[in-house]
Amino acid sequence: MNQIKKHKADQLGYNFIPATFLPEGENEYYLRFQQNPANDYRPLTKQEITILQSNRNRSGNWDDVLVRDGIDIHLIEECTFYGLVRIGKLEQFFLEFSEVKFPVGLYHSQIVSCDIGDNVSISNVKFLGHYIIDDDVIIANVNEMSCTSHAKFGNGILKEGEHENVRIWMELCNENGGRKVLPFDGMLAGDAWLWTKYRGDQKLMQAFQQFTEKKFDATHGYYGTVGKRTVIKNTHIIKDVKIGTDAYVKGANKLKNLTINSNEKAKSQIGEGCEMVNGIMGVGSRAFYGVKAVRFILSPFSQVKYGARLINSYLGENATVSCCEVLNSLIFPAHEQHHNNSFLCAALVMGQSNMAAGATIGSNHNSRGADGELQAGRGFWPGLCVSLKHNSRFASFAMIAKGNYPAELDIPFPFALISNEESSNKLVIMPAYWFLYNMYAIQRNERKFEERDKRINKEQQLEFNCLAPDTANEIYKSLELLELFTGKAFYRDHEMIGSDTEFMIKGKSLLEHNSPIVTKLNVVASGFENSKREVQITKVQQAYNVYKRMLLFYAGSEMIKYISENNYDSFFEQLHNNRLTGYLQEWVNVGGQLIAKDQLDNLLDGIRTGNITGWDHIHQFYKEQGKQYRIQRMLHAFSLLMKIETVPYEKIDINYLKNLFHQTLETKKWITQSVYSSKEKDYKNTFKNMVYDTKEEMESVLGSFENNTFIIQQNEELSVFTEQVKTLL
Repeated sequence: MNQIKKHKADQLGYNFIPATFLPEGENEYYLRFQQNPANDYRPLTKQEITILQSNRNRSGNWDDVLVRDGIDIHLIEECTFYGLVRIGKLEQFFLEFSEVKFPVGLYHSQIVSCDIGDNVSISNVKFLGHYIIDDDVIIANVNEMSCTSHAKFGNGILKEGEHENVRIWMELCNENGGRKVLPFDGMLAGDAWLWTKYRGDQKLMQAFQQFTEKKFDATHGYYGTVGKRTVIKNTHIIKDVKIGTDAYVKGANKLKNLTINSNEKAKSQIGEGCEMVNGIMGVGSRAFYGVKAVRFILSPFSQVKYGARLINSYLGENATVSCCEVLNSLIFPAHEQHHNNSFLCAALVMGQSNMAAGATIGSNHNSRGADGELQAGRGFWPGLCVSLKHNSRFASFAMIAKGNYPAELDIPFPFALISNEESSNKLVIMPAYWFLYNMYAIQRNERKFEERDKRINKEQQLEFNCLAPDTANEIYKSLELLELFTGKAFYRDHEMIGSDTEFMIKGKSLLEHNSPIVTKLNVVASGFENSKREVQITKVQQAYNVYKRMLLFYAGSEMIKYISENNYDSFFEQLHNNRLTGYLQEWVNVGGQLIAKDQLDNLLDGIRTGNITGWDHIHQFYKEQGKQYRIQRMLHAFSLLMKIETVPYEKIDINYLKNLFHQTLETKKWITQSVYSSKEKDYKNTFKNMVYDTKEEMESVLGSFENNTFIIQQNEELSVFTEQVKTLL
């Protein structure tokens, strides 16, 4: 049966902190008075009590109802007060928000042990308990708004005396909980990734839990808070929720154990029909229209909407999940997921990603337990009605064509198109697809993500450029794979036997010389799919050439950028000081920020040895790496150049650089022209045009091709780049 406890009526509003957890010499209000140290409240006068009672207000103890000078006591009607209630100045105003007007004052509400700020409007709140409400707040038509003495506000901590089984974890990346983390206010995508990644290192796991627990106080007795100018209306239940300033909550069903960060520059919102439990919302984040979120973090300026379900998941900055379901996932910044039949489960998605309609990732486990997961580099784009198996892994900017993929995949080629060719029962991969056939989209993505980055506090420097240390390294490794597979195909075609070294030598020779033989070879890959069917690589020569061209462009453009901002002497000084030997540094995507692996290893060693003592220290590391990133990226580009060109450091002089800069400028021109031509296809496609009777109708719908903003921007960037190169030459 239900355990309903009976207490004396005069105890309602008192003994908020259980006696067991009340420090010696303190009363139940000691933390409340720390949260709100204002001491300018006074007792009610006899006349004020008389007025209150005549306005149908009640209290078991009017001595515990305190007010601030300047209060118009007539603005309190039909309210019941329990415990210590402190009320600020109420004046003859009304507050208007979103064209709805609310009179200042307290009306038709039951208020239990609360602090209420100046010129607040509270009406029709059936139960308001243990909250500190700041100035100019509107709360209207709320069934229950309460806070318990053990509230954690969405953080994965325990209060004194609590058992471990009540702790809230987020089970990211894997449904079996093997990568679970403790959510905390201020958790960055990089923090979540570090915690999920290094599961075999118990020192790190213990340190991360200690870092989280020491950020928060384990004592009982903190009140819920509502910041200035926040509006809450037409909501059923709010329990153990901490709300910042300028937030807007309307029509929510249930909000429990949350921190809702918000401020005047980055206002957070929760809309109609939302049910959100055990989570944290960053500033500027939004949830509306029937969202269901449980054990979650919404990073700053991320949003979930239109019936989306977000469970045991972390959603990075500037990301959107709409009309779909996301479970057990760690999603880096700049993610887009729409459409009512999209589904993503048990995944690590490293940002700049887009889930198309019907894309199904997960819930088709190949083992005996729900322990599968998918890992996708940034730019992941599964197309319409794609179904993928756990476990699978994809390099950056992988596009997956419509289809039901029957086995696990491990695709190392970046910028590739992956197709399931059912008619011939084979997997077909086109490396460098984006560069060959859709330069408009891949270049536009960079601008789109930068423009959508609304973060105010940029603790992690996010990389949006499609050519960066991570993708450049993937391309370089892809060149070697193409050489290996091409050489192997040649040997197989000629019925010869050889080693991998011999395959690579032969494949490199054929590809470097653009041999016509390559187009006649059936180049197949191994280790890409967990099946016995053929994995065919298409457009091998074209992919090899454009991969190499883009690597040289990456190297050249990084050096042009650095020398333009500094000078040649500074450039050569950097090379000399760093003594580059052609070693290709590994880079890691840490929550959308690229960090050199040796630097990341130093961080992890610092955590293990105790030199790194908390999350703030780790966040400072992110910031320091962000400051060094420009130089590190340039040095990485130079190391890559030495690997591609097989040229020693001593041979790099101004003449060599000038020749490289000429090539870089030509590639920039080619990229700009490719952007133009790939978009031009949309305007010349007969089937796209058939729904328009006239050119004028088409342009009114699609916009004029000549006035395409992005193409104009690309031409402007080419002009600037050309001037930069001319200056350097």
